[in-house]
Amino acid sequence: MRIEEYARDLAEPEAEGPAEAPSAESAEAVAAYAICMNAINFGSGWWPTIHKRPGLSGYGTMAAGLEERFEAEGPWQPEQLRALDAVAVAGVLDQDPEHPLMAQFAAALRDVGEHLAEEHGGRYLGVVEAADSIPTLAATFAGWDSFADVSTYEGRRVPFFKRAQIAAADLALTGIAPAADLDRLTLFADNLVPHVLRLDGVLEFDDDLVARIEAEQPLVHGAPEEVEIRACAVHAVELLVAAHGATTATAVDNALWHRGAGARYKARPRHRAPCTAY
Repeated sequence: MRIEEYARDLAEPEAEGPAEAPSAESAEAVAAYAICMNAINFGSGWWPTIHKRPGLSGYGTMAAGLEERFEAEGPWQPEQLRALDAVAVAGVLDQDPEHPLMAQFAAALRDVGEHLAEEHGGRYLGVVEAADSIPTLAATFAGWDSFADVSTYEGRRVPFFKRAQIAAADLALTGIAPAADLDRLTLFADNLVPHVLRLDGVLEFDDDLVARIEAEQPLVHGAPEEVEIRACAVHAVELLVAAHGATTATAVDNALWHRGAGARYKARPRHRAPCTAY
């Protein structure tokens, strides 16, 4: 499919803009959820092996568990984050504490607690207040171990920073962080958006790679084909943004991610790569 045609088709779902800023009383809690949720917004390579809530995806299951915990007890404070282990996280998310994701989630949240305590006065909003732009905010998260996402391709570093950018975008779209330069973010490269772009004819994969994906053979995170899938999706979205002329990569990502929940896309396997990047 031609980029221009596809961009026109995406025009309607992309009208979403920043919300009004939450009240001063609730802003800290909103920031806490955005930061903690995105710190553990990975695991798609393991989704077939986790316990999902009825009608919810892997991501939806994790998000629901965290949201319920925050509603019942409030956000974790830095000292609570620093004390989390796999058992505690599994209890919040209703998962098996022996599942490898639980220890990884706990490590990511402990790292958030360390940065909050050591660099931002123990406040989630302190992270936002220390950044003068959305790219700076994303770069702050990208420097934390909990948001690390850099691959290597033919000897070159390829920074994707999927979750660091989502965290910054979420804080902007909830009205907490200024959104004037939201357009400077790239696609939040995962395994769903490339899947949608492939099935819609925007991306074309090698036949052997398609066969491996269709056979549900996991890819190795950082392997050339896995890096290429993510990088080509980033490039395709930049072309879509340019062809559209009045949107952002964040908006296109949102439209394609929601499109991926459709039956046509869920009926075909997407690539899986167990990792902490997405």
